[in-house]
Amino acid sequence: MRPRGDIGHDLHRAARHMERLRASVEEWCKGRHWQWRAALLALLAWQAARPLSEAEASHLFRGITFGAHEFGHLFFSFGGEWMSIAGGSLMQLLVPVGAAAAMVATPRKDWFGAVACGTWLSASIADLAPYIADARAEELDLVSFSPDGAIHDWNYLLARAGLLGSDAALGRGAKFMAACVLAATVFAAAWMFTMMARSAREQAKAP
Repeated sequence: MRPRGDIGHDLHRAARHMERLRASVEEWCKGRHWQWRAALLALLAWQAARPLSEAEASHLFRGITFGAHEFGHLFFSFGGEWMSIAGGSLMQLLVPVGAAAAMVATPRKDWFGAVACGTWLSASIADLAPYIADARAEELDLVSFSPDGAIHDWNYLLARAGLLGSDAALGRGAKFMAACVLAATVFAAAWMFTMMARSAREQAKAP
């Protein structure tokens, strides 16, 4: 058990880090236009919401998410059968997270781009939800590039974990998580648009 002083110090450091992050984003927002970014985010959020309302709905992210999923099976094959099968779902989550990180990894950061990647992550999680929920029934039509044919990743993973009977609940949990990610993305973007609009008003008032 860690001493309370250490925990308090960690919380203070985290608070300072968050304050620096907030200041960095606010500085980035100055002089930037929010209108076209809001229109773009509305389009991306609409696309991300489609698999939340209808599991089989087509959307902007599905093709690249499928490609990331299949690549994940190959990429993680070095870790054996379990890792190779889990790697598909893992990779389709890592790619949008990595895209967001890439947006802010250079001196010319794009904080809006990083936040907008949240719509892709939300859609990716939403695409997993019906796959997880189908683990026992195995009713979904599966597509795979594997010469051995498609196997149901989540039937395999949940069976090994002894959680096959919880597939529907886990699927609902994934769908809820996708909705939370989308809501957080829209909230963060709206905050940035507010900062951009405030900066524009201040510049207009300046002599």
